[in-house]
Amino acid sequence: MRSAGTGAGTLIGGDEEFQLIVAERFGVEKPTFQGEGPSCGVPALFIRLSRCNLTCSWCDTTYTWDWSRFDPRTESTRQTVANLLAWALGSAVELVVITGGEPLIQQPSLIPLVRGLLAAGKRVEVETNGTIAPDPALLVDGVCFNVSPKLANSDVEQDRRIKPAALEAFASSGRAVFKFVTRTVAELDEIGALVERYGLDPVYVMPEGTTPEGLIAITRVLADAVAARRWHLTQRLHVLAFTDKRGR
Repeated sequence: MRSAGTGAGTLIGGDEEFQLIVAERFGVEKPTFQGEGPSCGVPALFIRLSRCNLTCSWCDTTYTWDWSRFDPRTESTRQTVANLLAWALGSAVELVVITGGEPLIQQPSLIPLVRGLLAAGKRVEVETNGTIAPDPALLVDGVCFNVSPKLANSDVEQDRRIKPAALEAFASSGRAVFKFVTRTVAELDEIGALVERYGLDPVYVMPEGTTPEGLIAITRVLADAVAARRWHLTQRLHVLAFTDKRGR
């Protein structure tokens, strides 16, 4: 999941029914695009939700969950769904990417946000680590889940990062693609085992890295082996274009 921008908006108080804990939102003031997966290169708005249930060692958005390094009071705000909709609907950009952190931690309040975006003609992609099954209310036309199950390279225990029931729910939904952060050709066997066991399809392999040089090097290591398996190879285009700057 890509790193994001500084415009988290103002703290919303009061007793509004639906609120989300937001790390930041971007793509209006400085236009950007989806950098990963099937919509790579498509203009997009981003709403990054705070909090995560995993602690991946290579995570590039640790400001959404690592409170030993970051202060949640300065790195996140509570915003109403109405506030977020007004922001997103003020732009003509069609694609809205909801990312994190792990967005499905806040699924009850995510549902009205997605419904409002779809009603206004937006298309929604939800970036998720695949450990929390989607609510049926989100399995609707106009929504795609970019599911990124974590491999052993994340340094997270397997029983925390691989949740069979959740993966099976995504696989059977017909509304998910499966994206794996990868460093070595050997890790493709680990991906293959997950793909076979849970029926994951389509598969996108993405090199891990936060610098253009690192991404290019790993891409060249992986390319032939990914092509041989007839999987998709995706890039982190925002890193190549903007060197992983927040807000781009």
